[in-house]
Amino acid sequence: MTRRRFARASGTLRRAATPAACFAFAVAGKLACAGGAAPAPAPGGPAAPGAEEHHASTATTTTHSMMPEVDPSAAASPSAAAPTSAWTASSAAAPTPAPASAPLNVLMLFVDSMRADMPWAGYPREIAPHLTALEKQSVSWTRGYSVSSYTAKSVAAALSGRYPSSLKRSGYFFTKYPPSNVFFPELLQAAGVHTVSAHAHAYMSRGNGLDQGFVDWQVVGGISFDAQTDHHVTSDKLTKLVIEQLSRAPSGKPFFAYVHYMDPHDQYVQHEESPRWGTGLRDRYDSEIFYTDVWIGKLLEWCRAQPWWGTTAVIVSADHGEAFGEHKRFRHAFELYEVLVRVPLFLFAPGLAPRRVEVARSGVDLAPTILELMGQPPGEGLAGKSLVPEARGGVAEPRPVLLDLPADSNNPERRALIDGTWKLLVFGRDQAFQLFDLAADPGESKDLARKRPEELARMKKLYGEVWGAVPRVKPFGGNKLEGGGTASGPAN
Repeated sequence: MTRRRFARASGTLRRAATPAACFAFAVAGKLACAGGAAPAPAPGGPAAPGAEEHHASTATTTTHSMMPEVDPSAAASPSAAAPTSAWTASSAAAPTPAPASAPLNVLMLFVDSMRADMPWAGYPREIAPHLTALEKQSVSWTRGYSVSSYTAKSVAAALSGRYPSSLKRSGYFFTKYPPSNVFFPELLQAAGVHTVSAHAHAYMSRGNGLDQGFVDWQVVGGISFDAQTDHHVTSDKLTKLVIEQLSRAPSGKPFFAYVHYMDPHDQYVQHEESPRWGTGLRDRYDSEIFYTDVWIGKLLEWCRAQPWWGTTAVIVSADHGEAFGEHKRFRHAFELYEVLVRVPLFLFAPGLAPRRVEVARSGVDLAPTILELMGQPPGEGLAGKSLVPEARGGVAEPRPVLLDLPADSNNPERRALIDGTWKLLVFGRDQAFQLFDLAADPGESKDLARKRPEELARMKKLYGEVWGAVPRVKPFGGNKLEGGGTASGPAN
């Protein structure tokens, strides 16, 4: 079955469709969840007990109002409560903090398909105790966005600091990026930084161009490539792999490590290590998050015992979200709805006071942020801005966030612009628009394009300014693009 046919199929859901690092398809149509009806939209609601006392908000808009309402049936039963975590908020403190302005090592953790509605954002199940404890000790941007809605595009944006439409790339779903692109790890490597990355999907093997600038880039052994799904459980193996990589890193040399956990990507597996919340899709996804969190906890415990921990920053985010029936979609890719692009985003670093910053920020901001954390000059032509000044207590000024899903062999062209609590969805080559007030309608159920013509005109004007400033490159490869058009010839 082709990826497109699978994405549009209906019937019983299997593991997911699409290869791992990115990837599951956002399936259109009504698909039945295993064990029952499709789960309700993403939860919101009040913050997890005790979370707010660790943060000082910097804006009036709360993150929880930006996501759909909580499904009461999703709350964990008392018997399903998560066990107490060994990684606690008090144990997260660095033993020998570096000065706030000193260069740091950076460990960037991506959890594939991790939605924004995690326990620290009000989700009622304790599905990530280790990450929850770390978030309480971090500067946390409550309105974090991935640049795109699937891995091949969003990871490239994070590693380059540019929108995927600006990068030289193939026109296929499993995108290749030629060496003519400049990714920020190349700048770090040239500055003497030891660059490490660990992955758990075969698409992330060397050869697709995402590894540019990494001295030590590895994928968990023994895994197979399947364009339709991810067959493997890998958090345990991935954790051991990155510990081995960091253990042999040159002593006294700064390092940047990017680790991409895959298990929450479908198929959704019930793990023995986690409570049993049910058999539906979201229930098993929660088990996957819990299992991944167990192994992230083990990695963090190991890191805390290392001599470099007091001079190391940890960034936690995701390459995209995941849909469980919202907008009649499942998994991810194809569209830019909130459940597909809203992701966690927080930074733990010595010298930073924990707080929550309630403005919209993007994965395109990661490159300049990491360069500044590591004491490097900003790269040329980066689309994002460093989050370090506001992480250190500066004023977090609102600014527009652009989402970018270029057309490829499977994805139709989509873009979105977020300004404050307003969101403009753009279809095709600026052929159609939808307008949403995320404050009043976090689930994006009411298109206000006709009812609010003045706001639509303002957002379209702003979109023209922001998108107009983005350099755009046509994909290569000669294949047909979804929605019309053809990729150009060979890469240059």
